[in-house]
Amino acid sequence: MGQKIHPLGFRLGTTQNHDSIWFAQPRNYSENLKEDKIIQDCIKNYIQKTPGVEGIGRIKIKKTIDQIQVIIYMVLPTLLTEGKPRRIEELQTNVQKKLNCVTRKINITSTRIPNAYSDPNILAEFIAGQLKNRISFRKAIKKAIELAEQAGTKGVQVQIAGRIDGKEIARVEWIREGRVPLQTIRAKIDYCSYPVRTIYGVLGIKVWIFLNND
Repeated sequence: MGQKIHPLGFRLGTTQNHDSIWFAQPRNYSENLKEDKIIQDCIKNYIQKTPGVEGIGRIKIKKTIDQIQVIIYMVLPTLLTEGKPRRIEELQTNVQKKLNCVTRKINITSTRIPNAYSDPNILAEFIAGQLKNRISFRKAIKKAIELAEQAGTKGVQVQIAGRIDGKEIARVEWIREGRVPLQTIRAKIDYCSYPVRTIYGVLGIKVWIFLNND
């Protein structure tokens, strides 16, 4: 059988960097890891519940002794800075409460993704939205690939697994357009897996995007 490896972990140190940067002693490592998960989940839940705010690419975290710096990569970061009180300040207090850390200050900023559809998370979110509206999966994938090609990518592969179109037997369907060289470490490939709840059950969406050769 073919051995599958996570495309981002495989490229760490060459074309890929860590999304979370901090240093911890072995005994404190698990605590820091839990903190990262809480921060990411809290931000994602807040954005899902807030109407009109969507499109998170990735969340980067930098930790120092007295501060946690969080950068949210979004399609429209202005949506977080609007309103009274500003949504980003509300989000900051939410995360601070969840983490329950008194000694460290949390600073959250949002940055715009230049080519939104060259980010696999945004593409997966788009496909998920289409599937929830009961649009045929092939149509949704083809539209997503079209958007990715317009954003200047060299190749896209999309895979959907589960009870597609409500069929009784779960299956895996995938479509590839252009080149996606997963074996080449030099190739800058972005990847994400995204679960989507439909009325038939949970479907898994995976998106690989080949950006360029470094």
